[in-house]
Amino acid sequence: MLPWKISAQAENPVLSDNPSGYLLLDKGLQYRITKSINSMYNFDFPTAERDFAVIMYQYPEHPLPDFLMALGYWWRIEVDVTNTRFDNIFIQYLDRANEKAQRMFDRDPKNKEAAFFLAAGYGFQGRLYSERKSWTKAAWAGRNALKYMELSRGETEFNPELLLGDALFNYFSVWIPENYPLLRPVMALFPKGNKQLGLQQLETVATNAFYTRVEAQYFLFRLYASEEKRPYEALQISEYLHSKFPNNPYFHRSYARHLYTVGRWTESVKQSTEILERIDQRQYGYESNSGRYAAFYVAEYYNRIGQKSEAKKYYLKTVAYGEESESQESGYYLHALIQLGKMETEAKNKVQAKKYFDQVKKYAKRKHPAHKEARDFIKRNKL
Repeated sequence: MLPWKISAQAENPVLSDNPSGYLLLDKGLQYRITKSINSMYNFDFPTAERDFAVIMYQYPEHPLPDFLMALGYWWRIEVDVTNTRFDNIFIQYLDRANEKAQRMFDRDPKNKEAAFFLAAGYGFQGRLYSERKSWTKAAWAGRNALKYMELSRGETEFNPELLLGDALFNYFSVWIPENYPLLRPVMALFPKGNKQLGLQQLETVATNAFYTRVEAQYFLFRLYASEEKRPYEALQISEYLHSKFPNNPYFHRSYARHLYTVGRWTESVKQSTEILERIDQRQYGYESNSGRYAAFYVAEYYNRIGQKSEAKKYYLKTVAYGEESESQESGYYLHALIQLGKMETEAKNKVQAKKYFDQVKKYAKRKHPAHKEARDFIKRNKL
């Protein structure tokens, strides 16, 4: 089964007995909570959080509702990871979930549900700390996540949910030392992973899990697109996620991006234009970071078909959104400046052209291809 084609059981859980007694495996609760989780991923946070509050009232000592509240804030962060305004409340909900799970674990060290939530809670903390480049905190959280992940193994019913942590560990414990040599001493503290196994496990979770299914799909399309060079499979997953959660700006811009990557430019322009309209309408979650992506794809399309004035308009939007989101070192921002510089050179506006290329040199690192292209263009055209 393809990873984006979800089993009927995962998509629509049915009521059944729960002999384990674990809330996480309660099919009745899964049935009731499906709409709430879908609302969360669709960026309807008020609806989701009202339902999570009911679960919190029903199960005040259980970590599940606090963990789901944290997950909602994680997706607010994920839209623009440079924005730190949700960090504190995200960590607070995770801390509450961890404290409740720890109390469960202290009462019963064989409680695999408690171990599962501790593994997940520390895992998400590690994700945030790595985004913030707090490597020591990220490593500490990662080691705790691994410890509890080991303790939560052995419950076959947990397998689809539990595999997410296992999959990410297997993949990234190999990927991180390959791509960040400075972190090799830190990663030497962890067991050795297996990238191919990690990918297979992600596909299993993306197909069969309930709570962790969308998270697995998110990682899967990112890895297919960037690391595994499987752009059409990345497109299929992002298309599925956008169709299921049409108001999630991250899935929306990912769909536009993958359409652009595989050469389906007119479809990418359609999605990108919709993103820009939603930003203008101030739809929740649609902001400058998504605008930078969308404006760039539209600009590139017009540039390819020779409509230079429209291309210029959208390159300028790309730059404006890049500055608003403080993303001046991003590739789209730098490439937009280069294209604007070339356009001004063709229009004999050498002074303005030089300003654009100087901006590239200011924000791009010297080894970046954009920096070299700007230097070479300035020299070649005597700007």
